Amino acid sequence: MSADVETREVPLFPLHTVLFPGGPLALRIFEPRYLDMVSECLRNDQPFGVCLIQSGNEAGVAASPHLTGTFARIVDWQSGDDGLLSISARGEQRFHVQETRIERDQLLRGTVEILAAETSAPLPDACRYMNDVLEQLFEHASDVYGDLPKHPDDASWVGYRLAEVLSLPLVRRQYFLELEDPLLRLTQLDEILRAMSETAPGEG
Repeated sequence: MSADVETREVPLFPLHTVLFPGGPLALRIFEPRYLDMVSECLRNDQPFGVCLIQSGNEAGVAASPHLTGTFARIVDWQSGDDGLLSISARGEQRFHVQETRIERDQLLRGTVEILAAETSAPLPDACRYMNDVLEQLFEHASDVYGDLPKHPDDASWVGYRLAEVLSLPLVRRQYFLELEDPLLRLTQLDEILRAMSETAPGEG
């Protein structure tokens, strides 16, 4: 069984956000440890790992992360006159952190198990309306979603996108990241959307 487990060591970036497979990530970086991390990832053509912070802060002493995260692949970067580095990344596979170590500069590194992608499932007819919801939400975030490849017939893709763009508590987003059943995720998102629709103020 252990022979089937694929592991790798990656730098980890604990954030107050949840990155989903296929999702966009835009960051402005100023701390030396993360500037060095970006340089390392670009030089070696490797991703870094994004985990939701369980306790601690994004800056300063290394935070304690949730153990399920997502690889982030840098797709663009730009250095500003203000000394900040702006990067755009995209989520890849999910992983589970097996162990971590903190380097002298407080960069967190982890030995992670790469998790298998969800089994592909077509979007149920009852959930087709979710693509209309997504299009409306994407209009307000065109800077990060404009060039994102779209897969409106894929249950995982639609569920991941809704989980990341709806106004949900971070722990709820983390739950949807860890959930491995795309149809169950859609069922629960459907309940959330219907509850939001019922509590939305009526148009006068």
